Amino acid sequence: MKPQIQKTLFTTPDQISRKWYVVDAQGKTLGRLASAIAPYLTGKVKPEYVPNLDVGDFVVVLNASKIQVTGRRLDQKFYHSYSGYPGGLRSTVLRDMMARHPERVLKIALKGMLPKGVRGRQMLSKLKVYAGSEHPHSAQKPQVLEV
Repeated sequence: MKPQIQKTLFTTPDQISRKWYVVDAQGKTLGRLASAIAPYLTGKVKPEYVPNLDVGDFVVVLNASKIQVTGRRLDQKFYHSYSGYPGGLRSTVLRDMMARHPERVLKIALKGMLPKGVRGRQMLSKLKVYAGSEHPHSAQKPQVLEV
């Protein structure tokens, strides 16, 4: 009697199908929201996930200006950027960043949760964040994602 050989099936780029999800961030905590969105961007919620391909879905986040943070983080969390020149370090408090660019706060939080390198940048490009409740992606018919 011949032994049965089990074959491992790998996902190829032409087998990837992407969905669109929309998330309302109003009243949600920043880190908890980011950690709930990250598996959808990486594709780890799909059975055809493979670590060497970007199989993630598109995620549209609305009301990013109404994200909440816990404790005194609004005044204690800093975002740093360095130009490379002496004296070129710029620091911004979370409260100012939320007032000027609320979309960047969630994008920076998710960037830290995604893989580093080319695949992480591809995954981050599938994230669409908007400060208000309007978005231009209604033609893709995004499904509501409850987090």
